[in-house]
Amino acid sequence: MPGINFSRVLLGGLAAGVILNAGEFLLNEVLFKTQLEETVARLHVERPGLIFNSLASGLTLLLGIVVVLLYALIRTRLGPGPKTALMAAALAWFCIYFYSGVLTSVLLGLRKDLLLIGLVWGAFEYSIAAIGGAALYREK
Repeated sequence: MPGINFSRVLLGGLAAGVILNAGEFLLNEVLFKTQLEETVARLHVERPGLIFNSLASGLTLLLGIVVVLLYALIRTRLGPGPKTALMAAALAWFCIYFYSGVLTSVLLGLRKDLLLIGLVWGAFEYSIAAIGGAALYREK
């Protein structure tokens, strides 16, 4: 059995991370911009700035790498291809988007419709990112 090709994990992971970052930008700065501004005003906190956005972007690139690494790990059992990439996406989506999204929305009192839109958006975003990143992955 060949080993994991870490250079291809990095390549595919960075591609997946760029897709995730683009999706997050569209969600937060286009689709939910007004709701974000209303929420920060209601909570009396500042809107996320350069430090937060830089940290979030960097961590999202790292998350893309983790998603492709997860794909590389599970493809030995499930086989290569989009079905396996979607499984990696679903696992990452649950651990990141669903778990933290539900808890954060309850904690901050966010609207349920916004939570649902975000969860669906995230499932789509993670699926596209995982398929894109997995397409660049090759075993040694």
